Amino acid sequence: MATDYDAPRRSESDEVSADSLEELTARRNEAQSAVVDVDEGETVESFELPGADLSGEELSVRVVPKQADEFTCSSCFLVHHRSRLADEDSNDMLCRDCA
Repeated sequence: MATDYDAPRRSESDEVSADSLEELTARRNEAQSAVVDVDEGETVESFELPGADLSGEELSVRVVPKQADEFTCSSCFLVHHRSRLADEDSNDMLCRDCA
């Protein structure tokens, strides 16, 4: 049960006599509401699903192969510049973020 520390304190005898079982049940039922707030402005069309059909879209991305001064991190599998290599002496190619 949540306690309101700002409310004035009552003694235990006042609390037992004032709070009957019916009164507590009525208060709990008032606090719980079965009504769900639905925003009519939000429609299903406004959501873009991850598997959406993009057949009408034309995407052009230039893919560049890994350069001589780059490495692939063995932990996150991202391609980084050699300056991001955590430990050049180690056999593991780890970026600074993963090290």
